[in-house]
Amino acid sequence: MKRRSKLLRLIANKTKGALKWLYPGMGVKRWILYASFGVILIVVGSSYLRTEEYLAAQLLDVIGLVSGIIILILGIKRLMRSLIAVFVPVSKDAQLMDLLYQRKQLSRGPRVVTIGGGTGLSVLLSGLKEHTSNITAIVTVADDGGSSGRLRQQFDILPPGDIRNCLVALADASTLMRDLFQFRFKDNSELNGHSFGNLFITVMTQLTGDFDQAIKETSKVLALRGQVIPSTLSNVKLAAVHKNGTVTEGENNIPRAHLPINNVYLKPSDSRATPEALKAIEEAQIIILGPGSLYTSVLPNLLIKDIANAVTASAAVKVYVCNVMTQPGETDGYSASEHIKALISHTNQHILDYCIIHSGHVSPEALKRYEKEKAYLVAGDKKVIEKMGYHVIENNAVTAGQTIRHDPEKLAKIILGILEEI
Repeated sequence: MKRRSKLLRLIANKTKGALKWLYPGMGVKRWILYASFGVILIVVGSSYLRTEEYLAAQLLDVIGLVSGIIILILGIKRLMRSLIAVFVPVSKDAQLMDLLYQRKQLSRGPRVVTIGGGTGLSVLLSGLKEHTSNITAIVTVADDGGSSGRLRQQFDILPPGDIRNCLVALADASTLMRDLFQFRFKDNSELNGHSFGNLFITVMTQLTGDFDQAIKETSKVLALRGQVIPSTLSNVKLAAVHKNGTVTEGENNIPRAHLPINNVYLKPSDSRATPEALKAIEEAQIIILGPGSLYTSVLPNLLIKDIANAVTASAAVKVYVCNVMTQPGETDGYSASEHIKALISHTNQHILDYCIIHSGHVSPEALKRYEKEKAYLVAGDKKVIEKMGYHVIENNAVTAGQTIRHDPEKLAKIILGILEEI
């Protein structure tokens, strides 16, 4: 008796669960009925087609059969779109088959790990996501300026700024959603200078009680093509030792000191890498360092010994993307080889295999504007780098315009082209 009542309850629950698909507003019933009507037309048309003797009647049956097939296909297509829209963002103009094909192709793309922070990394990610969804962005959490610095101080959380930029860069969500996360509040407000995305991540951290979990939940909202991982969950501070012996603490303060840098280090020095970051490095086919600020975006990740050791031990191809322009107060007068020497001195000589340097035309008007900020083209001393034992790829992957930065699509193709050649 008990077994029978338990079985009846199970059947009732299953039936109730199935009936939920028929709730009003689900956008499912109409397409089920639509497809069912198509099946009826197919059955009726095909059955009468075999028995009708007159040509006119057979023609009507053929029309009914074809109509039934078309209606069935449209019904299934619309039903699939309604179901898929629950899990992934589908625009009204998107073709369902194109969408499914694109996602399938991206899931077969190479396993890419990028290491850095700032604008340079987000630019690279926006190009890579068009070729693969197997992307892991390992991002610095040493930022202590602007909105991130204020939130870090007020709420005792890790800085969300660089993380936010990378999340938006990898987002498969609508343009409006991406713009929302990048929206920055203006003057005459207590929120002046804060971006909505930074506040969102802060709130998620408070709700979940964990910064790492907050990033994962935000990733779901933005439907990422890949994943964004902080290099460490420790509350680290970046410090620089200048060539005159003085020390500047704080990522935001280092460039402002306008003093040549001898080396940088993290406090505490024994910060541990996130396990997800180490796993991604171990499984990567290609690891990309930069582009981005050498001392304040790229190196803070590699100063975590676990990450530097994992990159060195990895069988992946290791590529350093050198900045196009020098950065005032950080890499003044640096050539491409001097960028690499700084990387090696803080880690080891096996931290990279390839170096991508700029070679090509840059707008003279843009150069003059950068000169006012004391930023200049990085000299691409290819022969010096090759003597150091590294492969050099010269490219002209800079965007045309007043802002001198890498073109996302061109840079992604150059980097992924390395995998095709080896």
